[in-house]
Amino acid sequence: MDWTREEVEAIVEDYLHMLALELSGQQYNKAEHNRNLRIKLPSRTQGSIERKHSNISAVMRELEYPWIDGYKPLSHVQRGLLTDVVIARAPADRRIDEAALAAVEQPAFAPVLNDFSNVVAQAPVRKLRVSEALPIWNRIAVRRDYFQREAQNRLLGLAGEQFVVRLEQWRLRQDGCDQLADDVEHVSQTRGDGLGYDVRSFDSDGHERLIEVKTTAFGVETPFFVTKGELSLSTERPDNFKLYRVFDFRKVPRLFTLNGAIEKHCELDPVTYRASFG
Repeated sequence: MDWTREEVEAIVEDYLHMLALELSGQQYNKAEHNRNLRIKLPSRTQGSIERKHSNISAVMRELEYPWIDGYKPLSHVQRGLLTDVVIARAPADRRIDEAALAAVEQPAFAPVLNDFSNVVAQAPVRKLRVSEALPIWNRIAVRRDYFQREAQNRLLGLAGEQFVVRLEQWRLRQDGCDQLADDVEHVSQTRGDGLGYDVRSFDSDGHERLIEVKTTAFGVETPFFVTKGELSLSTERPDNFKLYRVFDFRKVPRLFTLNGAIEKHCELDPVTYRASFG
C-alpha cells in the first residue's frame, strides 16, 4: 500500500529530527522513534518504517546532504512524493543547516591507537546509476555544499593523514619491517601539497605506496572530492597509487582502500571531480 502524503510528511519530520540530533552529537533511540511513529501511523510496521527511513537517506544523499548513520541509503519507491516532501522540508529546516555546518567545520585531531587491526573495512561497491533528466539537487534554489565544506576542513584533513601515517608505521612494524616503518613520510607536510598524494609508504617487500588520504566524519558511502593531479597520478602510477578513505572519524575511525585509477572505482562528476559510489 502506497504511503499517503500525511504519512510521508510525518516520517520525514521524524527523520530530520533524528538527523539534527545526530549531527549535533546528541544521543537518541532509533527504536523509540520507530515506536512513536507506529502510534501515529498504525498501518505501518516496524520494518516498513525502517525501510522508509533508508529511502529518505537515499534522497538526502542525492540532495548532497548528510544522512543518518545506520539507515543506509536504499533506492526508493514513490520517488516523486518522497522526493518532493524532502525537498520541501530539508532545505527549510534551520536545525539541519546549522547542525550540518557545525559538523563539517568542527576541528578534529588524530586519536592515539596502539592496535589498528580492526581499522580496515570493505570498500563500497560502485552502483550503476539510472539516468535522470535533471539531478534532483538542481531543484533546490539555494543549497549548501556540505561535503565540499568538510573537504576544506584543514584540521580534519590533517588529522586523517596523521592517522594513516601511524597506521602505516604500525602495519610495517607488525610485518617486521622496522626500517621501512621509520621511512614512512608525511609528504604533504614535509614537501608540501600538490604532489597528488599525502603519505609515502611501502609494502613489506619495499614496493612504494603513494597514498592520498580523504577523511570524513560521516559514513562509508559519503562522497569525496579529488583533484586533477590526484586523478592523473592514479592513472600514471596505478601500481603505486592508493586512495585511503577514512570515515566515521569522530566515532571509531575506519578506512577502505581504492587501488590504482580512481575512476575505476567511483562515479566522477566531470566538473567538480566529486567521487561517489552511486
